Amino acid sequence: MKKIKVIGGGLAGCEASYQLLKRGFAVDLYEMRPTVMTPIHKTGDLAELVCSNSLKSMDENTSQGLLKYELELLDSLIIKVAKACKVPAGGALAVSREEFSKGIYDELAKYEKLNIIREECTSIDDYTIVATGPLTSDSLTDAIKTLTGEGELHFYDAVAPIVSRESIDMNNAFYAGRYGKGGDDYLNLPLDETQYYEFVDALVKADRVILKEFEKKEIFSACMPIEEMARKGKDSLRFGPLKPVGLYNPKDNKRPFAVVQLRKEDNYDKLYNLVGFQTNLKFSEQARVFKMIPALSNADFIRYGVMHRNTYINAPKVLDNTFAMKENNSIFFAGQISGVEGYVESAMSGLFAGINMARLCNGEKLLIPPITTACGSLMHYISSSKKDFQPMHVSYSLMTELDKRYRDKAKRREAYSNRAKKAIKEFVDRYIKE
Repeated sequence: MKKIKVIGGGLAGCEASYQLLKRGFAVDLYEMRPTVMTPIHKTGDLAELVCSNSLKSMDENTSQGLLKYELELLDSLIIKVAKACKVPAGGALAVSREEFSKGIYDELAKYEKLNIIREECTSIDDYTIVATGPLTSDSLTDAIKTLTGEGELHFYDAVAPIVSRESIDMNNAFYAGRYGKGGDDYLNLPLDETQYYEFVDALVKADRVILKEFEKKEIFSACMPIEEMARKGKDSLRFGPLKPVGLYNPKDNKRPFAVVQLRKEDNYDKLYNLVGFQTNLKFSEQARVFKMIPALSNADFIRYGVMHRNTYINAPKVLDNTFAMKENNSIFFAGQISGVEGYVESAMSGLFAGINMARLCNGEKLLIPPITTACGSLMHYISSSKKDFQPMHVSYSLMTELDKRYRDKAKRREAYSNRAKKAIKEFVDRYIKE
């Protein structure tokens, strides 16, 4: 059997490696950290989560929950480990970062044919999976530009701050899930009308980090910094990440004017993430402005928010719907660099890049699930989008229309999910089960 080269030890690279190893292939997994660090990573751990610790909804009648259901049937390493180290997060699948990375490493280390190489990889050979993620090094980016002939594209992610639990003023906070769903897994920080508008005004006027000339491009809308959202209108945050709908303060049983939600970052109830507070403000400004929130007046910021460059290829011109290059089908791309957006979507791309690389080496037909599934519809989109391409997350809107029209949104989602579940089960039974 051929030895496969996987570049990048993030979610996609680890998932791809696992799929290859379990099928008997030897894998050289290149991860440049900690020898060469990125602007945002803090460790050299495999599958380090740098933005949020949430893998989003587990509800199988949402597109995100459906994707997890499909990946679990496909024996996804990422989903298996995430479920083993989850932390309370209502209906979402959130994990302890350290336990998650350790779990990924422990599972991969069970295979003797895995060789982890801790150095920067700057070349792309045949039988390689490029899963370097949105923070690809400059040297490898140049290699990708040469390989694809399409150049590179950039978007920018903004990362939310983390505060310590002990520094939060609990007299101005309450635990609750929106509409009472999922238990009291979110810590809610209420704002009255005056506090909210003063906060928004300060947020809009706060000093931001000045981007370099090559970074002055449109911010990717899926990870919009909170200060950019605030600039769209003084009430935009109340209808966005600070919406109070479905939340009632137990102290007066009234709905607050606005609510900042915090989510646990670990299993020890020590760290909390400011949900939706991705930001490009200067660190000193983050401390000043975010402490205007009453419950955070004495907050200890364990990590400030940052904004960083992300890189992805023009997937519709470069890749087919199996994640293989159109011009060289022995080279695959996976993760956000391939044009998917999100943790679980990245894992999905790694899973199919790994499976299809194995099938290519074995002389078998490459696989793509039906477009009626979450996996298949996203794979189809990134390889065939006709518009100005930007990374995409899973969505029911990518799937083929239902045979029956539903006015009720909940029933329509349920119908999409039920159809997808049936299709993915048939796909797994036919092609995946050993």
